[in-house]
Amino acid sequence: MGAGGCAVFEGVNEMNANSSLKPFSPGDVLVGATLLNDAEDDHAGRGRIIQYDAGLKEKGVLWIDDSTHLVGGLKFAPNGVLWAFDSNAHLVVRVGSDGRRLPHRDFAARSFSNVNFGPKGQAYLAEHLVGSEIRLPLKTVLKRMPGSDRMGDGHVFEYAANGEFVAEHATETHGGMGGFLGVTHSTLTPDGKTLVYASETGKRIMRFDLEASRQGEDVLTLPEDDRRAMCFAVGYASDGALLHMRGNAIDVLSEQSELLRQVPLPGFGWATMCVSADGQHVLAGNFFTGDCARVNLQTGAIAATVNVGVEKSLAGIAEFPGG
Repeated sequence: MGAGGCAVFEGVNEMNANSSLKPFSPGDVLVGATLLNDAEDDHAGRGRIIQYDAGLKEKGVLWIDDSTHLVGGLKFAPNGVLWAFDSNAHLVVRVGSDGRRLPHRDFAARSFSNVNFGPKGQAYLAEHLVGSEIRLPLKTVLKRMPGSDRMGDGHVFEYAANGEFVAEHATETHGGMGGFLGVTHSTLTPDGKTLVYASETGKRIMRFDLEASRQGEDVLTLPEDDRRAMCFAVGYASDGALLHMRGNAIDVLSEQSELLRQVPLPGFGWATMCVSADGQHVLAGNFFTGDCARVNLQTGAIAATVNVGVEKSLAGIAEFPGG
């Protein structure tokens, strides 16, 4: 059952001949790591979610053959269902806690890439892409919305716990370096009422009041002329501090957006993260290298690490909390 006693899009599990996933155990780490195999498109390949145990030893793999590009944005719903996305295929993937994929469900034909779950079981699906123009040369083809030259609006779509569409929230976006990135990383404030989010490689951590469907003041704004200043994943620690992935470090911010401390990470490319249920660690993912690491938030020590075997494919991490 979802938060507040509401089911979050439950369904009957179906077998998948291409899956070796095991039933999820507390501490299991699920990583989106598409097997990139298209010489003409560096984001295209066979979709894959790898299952690791708490020590980051591999347990199983789910192959997602109806995806076309990077599978990412992994997150567990309160009912233990794993959600994942191929934003370019307009595909939402859901996997039950028994390790079997749930039947496909159609949502809006949008580039959803991440989700959050509200206190009444709502699902807030966020659009990865925005606009029609791309400022930088890319080695991938980005899908347009049906009947439109636009890739997306960078909005957040709210669904009730029973799966019914509720509202489209007109979230502002930064666009990132390429100008086309929408709500690529997001989290809910601890009270579940406000969305905190970023456009990857952009300069803003934004805030949106979901109850009023109204844009709020930015949490953080970085200098536009500083090429090294970039925003990536966001999440809340168990003590209420906001965690901000900066590419080469994790910033720990107070409620007043003050920098409390910084947790350095080796190299650059750390873009995804999941706050561990133990309250002490973050699971961090490096897009460039394919490294996944369990990092202590206080000391910065790396307790375990694994490489997914493919560069520029790690696009999502989730830890199964159990219970």
